[in-house]
Amino acid sequence: MDSPGSLRIRVEAVRAALAERAGRPARQIELRVAASVAHLGLVARLLAPPVAAAATGHRLDLRLSELWWQDTLGGPVPLSIPAPGSLPQSYGQWEGPTVLEEVVAPLTAAIAGLVPISGRVLWGNVASAINGAAGQVATRQPDLAGPVWAAAADLFASPWLSHATQPPGAGFRRSSCCLIYKIASERARARGVCGDCVLR
Repeated sequence: MDSPGSLRIRVEAVRAALAERAGRPARQIELRVAASVAHLGLVARLLAPPVAAAATGHRLDLRLSELWWQDTLGGPVPLSIPAPGSLPQSYGQWEGPTVLEEVVAPLTAAIAGLVPISGRVLWGNVASAINGAAGQVATRQPDLAGPVWAAAADLFASPWLSHATQPPGAGFRRSSCCLIYKIASERARARGVCGDCVLR
């Protein structure tokens, strides 16, 4: 996102998509719910590549100035990054912590500045995204489970994620709600929670 305006447009587009799926007018979808869902989708897309790459010993250039993406809805955001080998030496042993600091933290702050939404909710989204990425790798490549969970734990050690009360792993539960349950009807609300939801 290159401006608050484009981020607002993204959130409104997510709001409209959520409303359509729920069969409700967009005005009935709280803007903070749409903001949380938009944020979760973006940070999941940004964090999955470095978490997976860390498990295989590869390094990726995920500096914000080098990222190209397509603003589409309905699945993983199409993302393009430079070919491996272009990272500066100052980027550290692996890029995950730098992505948190230079890409995810500014995006999270921008969302928080756009609508009234708790930072705890947003950083819970980040923890969920990290755990989800590691879980996908561990499920599909069991031989990489050790290194991918270690990479996830390294990210969880960040001060940004100090609120996470559980370590990453298959039984992870986030310590805040992403708010998606608010879209479900009253009768379906008990089922309208995510797999790692604090409400489950």
